[in-house]
Amino acid sequence: MTALDARRRVPRTDAVLAEPRIAAAAARLGRAMVKDAVVAAQGRARAGEIAPEDVAGAALASLPATATGLRSVLNATGVLLHTNLGRAPLSAAARAAVDLASGTCDVELDLSTGGRGRRGAAAVDALLAAVPGAAATHLVNNGAAAIALVAMALAPGRELVIARGELVEIGDGFRIPELLEATGARLREVGTTNRVARADYADAVGEDTAAILKVHPSNFVVSGFTRACGLDELTGLGVPVVADIGSGLLAPHPLLPDEPDAATALAQGADVVTASGDKLLGGPQAGLVLGAPGAGADIVARVRRHPLARAMRVDKLTLAALEATLRGPVPPVRAALDAEHPVLRARAERLAADLATEGVDAAAVDSASTVGGGGAPGVTLPSAAVSLPERYAAALRRGTPAVLGRTEHGRCLLDLRAVPPESDDALAAAVRTATARLAPVRSPEPRDAR
Repeated sequence: MTALDARRRVPRTDAVLAEPRIAAAAARLGRAMVKDAVVAAQGRARAGEIAPEDVAGAALASLPATATGLRSVLNATGVLLHTNLGRAPLSAAARAAVDLASGTCDVELDLSTGGRGRRGAAAVDALLAAVPGAAATHLVNNGAAAIALVAMALAPGRELVIARGELVEIGDGFRIPELLEATGARLREVGTTNRVARADYADAVGEDTAAILKVHPSNFVVSGFTRACGLDELTGLGVPVVADIGSGLLAPHPLLPDEPDAATALAQGADVVTASGDKLLGGPQAGLVLGAPGAGADIVARVRRHPLARAMRVDKLTLAALEATLRGPVPPVRAALDAEHPVLRARAERLAADLATEGVDAAAVDSASTVGGGGAPGVTLPSAAVSLPERYAAALRRGTPAVLGRTEHGRCLLDLRAVPPESDDALAAAVRTATARLAPVRSPEPRDAR
């Protein structure tokens, strides 16, 4: 058959699109995406890369599982809150809530009266129940928005007093000083990089002071000759105290004694606490603004009515996921944080043994995990991992689902602390697929000339 004959046998686009499997894919992913895949497969057939009768199959093989470019990734890095992986994974309850909220729902409707209701009332009530020391709360779209909106409500054209050691960069080049100055506030720096005392704050407070701002340096640790002021030392200076605790821990955790939490911050005298929802809280990306009874609640009311509060408000999916995180079962981040080392080690040994029986160079090793995501800097958690040859790292990233591990000392480690136990089988299957992909291709045996 000539090349011209083969090209003539390439099926027409409309014929391929009418094929039942292709039509089903178009209903799931959209006609435009599927048509592009068909046209690309036709091009391969015309170039002689595939047979004309394989056009539909090649088009289907090139299509993603969903209409998004995002891919599912198993987090085997040992970093619980991996920023590049979207930080906290949602619980099954939160995912179900998001699915419900993705349709029409009563996000801002009182079904009993048929009139307009309080937007996200259930999520707000759940947060207040989780932090009893708060008298009011407001939700925005991320942690940086929370502190920015508080600054805009309190300090346009006025001073915020802040310790020099708390002028942090929060990632991707964004810096707290620049964020706050963009709100129209002026920063009054006190103390030095490593030391600050109550007297430094007291000397700085004046008629132009809007508030004292305490920012948790959540991604680094200063050690040695240091001194910091606790929130309880900053009360009584005549101005509101705002605490940005960062990681969203709502109550103390025994493994993280130095990580600030909302309940303690309010108990120690903070008028307002801001935090993120997608870190140690284990929920969706959101910014939390919590106000103590009295002045704090009044500030939250001002924040809620600020003109830019509308620009920073959360959508119904976030409200649903946050409420389910607060009211539902233990979220994955908390489960990973609380996982016991002997259990993790047993899982690693079981996985490594199963893989080794199949000829994989796999071994169970002890490991060290971190919280990550701007939380609990300097804290390591004992963990366990499956150790593989380093070449597995790239092969695992290309799989479905993708697996992200880390490389140490020439080995690829699959740390299990952030991998839920129910994903162990999927992890093992991914390693087997990578093993097959890495296997050398054997040349055919030469034929006997006789």
